[in-house]
Amino acid sequence: MELHLHRTYFKEGTNGALFYNHRFLGFTIELPWLNNARTISCIPEGVYQLKARYSEKFKYHLQLQNVKGRSLILLHPANDARKELEGCIAPVLQLTGLGKGISSKITLQKIVSLCYQAFDRKEQVTLIIKS
Repeated sequence: MELHLHRTYFKEGTNGALFYNHRFLGFTIELPWLNNARTISCIPEGVYQLKARYSEKFKYHLQLQNVKGRSLILLHPANDARKELEGCIAPVLQLTGLGKGISSKITLQKIVSLCYQAFDRKEQVTLIIKS
């Protein structure tokens, strides 16, 4: 299963649109591109495997594997990239600004449900990030 994230970069943050089989799943917010600097930059464009993850803080969410020079890059809920992200990706229902959106938890639940169904079928889930 492949998810496609199409990004647009701005000085204040990175906004994106997430698709599965050409079907729009939601928008994404991230930190601006700052040369992959840990905790202050979005990650490089590329192809990443996703895996299921659970934490007390975020409950069920997703983790990107093998991000060059980075660790623990997650797909988790957040509505303001600058205040709530440290290099991770947050899905949102609607964009409200650069690196800002609303209804992240609802949007993440939809994506997690789709991905966890694929995991149950023993499928690999891949996230392809490009501009």
